[in-house]
Amino acid sequence: MAAGSAAVGTGGIQKGVLSPSSSPPHKEKKMAIRYITNEELQKHVKPTDLWISIQGKVYDVTQWSKIHPGGELPLLQLAGQDATDPFLAYHPGTVWHLLDPFYVGHLHDYSVSDVSRDYRRLVSEFSKLGMFEQRGNTVAILLMVIAVLFSSVVYSVLCVESAAVRVASGFLLGILWIQSGWIGHDSGHHNVMPSKGLTRFTQVLCGNCFAGICIAWWKRNHNAHHIACNSLEYDPDLQFIPLFAVHNRLFSSIRSYFYDRKLEFTNIARFMVSYQHWTFYPVMAVARINLFAQSLILLFTHKSVPNRLQEILGMAVFYTWYPLLVSFLPTWPERVAFVLASLSGVGIQHVQFCLNHFSSSVFEGPPIGLEWVKMQTAGTLNVDCSPWMDWFHGGLQFQVEHHLFPRLPRCHYRKIAPLVRDFCKRNGLVYSSASFWQSNLMIVRTLRNAAMEARDLTSPIPKNLVWEAMNAHG
Repeated sequence: MAAGSAAVGTGGIQKGVLSPSSSPPHKEKKMAIRYITNEELQKHVKPTDLWISIQGKVYDVTQWSKIHPGGELPLLQLAGQDATDPFLAYHPGTVWHLLDPFYVGHLHDYSVSDVSRDYRRLVSEFSKLGMFEQRGNTVAILLMVIAVLFSSVVYSVLCVESAAVRVASGFLLGILWIQSGWIGHDSGHHNVMPSKGLTRFTQVLCGNCFAGICIAWWKRNHNAHHIACNSLEYDPDLQFIPLFAVHNRLFSSIRSYFYDRKLEFTNIARFMVSYQHWTFYPVMAVARINLFAQSLILLFTHKSVPNRLQEILGMAVFYTWYPLLVSFLPTWPERVAFVLASLSGVGIQHVQFCLNHFSSSVFEGPPIGLEWVKMQTAGTLNVDCSPWMDWFHGGLQFQVEHHLFPRLPRCHYRKIAPLVRDFCKRNGLVYSSASFWQSNLMIVRTLRNAAMEARDLTSPIPKNLVWEAMNAHG
């Protein structure tokens, strides 16, 4: 690979000298090498016949896909093509040897683009610097903050006489869910604790027990989002019909390959989408209900769920303590207000998730491995903020950095941001950022534009009398 490097000194990341990155070790068998054309590789794209190429070598991962820790979906999304860049993004060098049993042959006429070569250089250098393993103290601090917040909420509900304070503590509980959600998110990308066992315990504690979100559901959804960032058909984080549509292509009732069904754009969907720029924030205030439901649906369906019993037990803890805590409030109106306050508090996080992608470029079809880096930068938006606000955004204000280097602990994002900006500039890639206020305006503008298109009565979607009455005067 090309030369160039980075080194971490007392002042952060500085330019230095790059040593060439080495390919993963692979012991070739003493036999003639089989060369596979791209045309042949592209034929193996089914769950029962799934091949991918990584650094010029072709692997049959059909059986592995069934037990792949990241789930089957990422492999299916990248089937029949070069998956080197996403593989490097999500896997440390210690797992390269696991590919050996699946080796089929070498890809004929394998080549690397300048963008991919430059990207792989950055991955290699961050790895040499040990940045993927340097977690900092973020999680330890957040766990202490969560403990304090939880104690404060419980104390307020049980011991404080003021109804206003008790309801306000519900909002505080929502803030707790945000912070526990950031830990759950991070733990889905890398070890947030010294060992895998402790990381798994922290996952279930922060996700299932505290926040009521099944970590298995989150990982399945989030992995699909990362691999196919802003694909209308493959990214579940853009598939909110009948409530929202960020692009008029969704008006054509396209198929969701994540949910394995058609996203029907009915007259009801048209009506709701037509006012989505008004309903966006109210819906976000109760959006956590959808995550509760999706978590339970996954756990009690036929889909494969790793450590299903652990996930169910963690969810059982949440559905024990949360209703019990609410039951200690003296009246039903106060209980309802407390629940709504907690949902609206965590609703801030749901807005944050949308800010990073709703107003960015979208594309149709599956992700393209050779253009994966380009698709990641085009489909993401950074949120500019001061360092003291990093806790609020959970590291995701550096969305471009996060999507290019998802295994990197968030404590490094601010340090590598200048390098990533330079990387995008010299390779002609999009690097978008906006303030929190501007990004909110951008998302409302995107939703409004799509809403106005949805109001076009010349489209063939059937109308009902209510629809025509509300739009009789344009």
